[in-house]
Amino acid sequence: MAEHNRLGALGEEVACRYLSSLDYRLLDRNWRAGHLEVDIIADNYGELVFVEVKTRSREGEFTALGAVDVHKQRNLAVAAEAYMQEHYLNCSYRFDVITVVGEQEPFEVTHYIDAYSVDLTRRKHYIHKFY
Repeated sequence: MAEHNRLGALGEEVACRYLSSLDYRLLDRNWRAGHLEVDIIADNYGELVFVEVKTRSREGEFTALGAVDVHKQRNLAVAAEAYMQEHYLNCSYRFDVITVVGEQEPFEVTHYIDAYSVDLTRRKHYIHKFY
């Protein structure tokens, strides 16, 4: 496995442990709808959460959050609709982004809650910590 793939898989594992520690119920990982993929789908007290995880060994000019551009946001919105239709769900939902930075523990984890909406406007609520 290439190093960036190993780091990405580790970042997703860290994000899952982080969400579980906050009592999120993990429903799916790496869920696919055609060529689209959602890294983590979780339930947070009745609200469906679609999570994009971005992992970097270190932050540079191009931040992990910046990698979730408008194109990626649109793809995640389409995938979320497909997931909800496939599972016959009609509930509130949101899009979170978790960035994981570092090469080994402790990782710097930043959780952007409700990072953007379906109309693709950015929100500002986030949690930042080492995990």
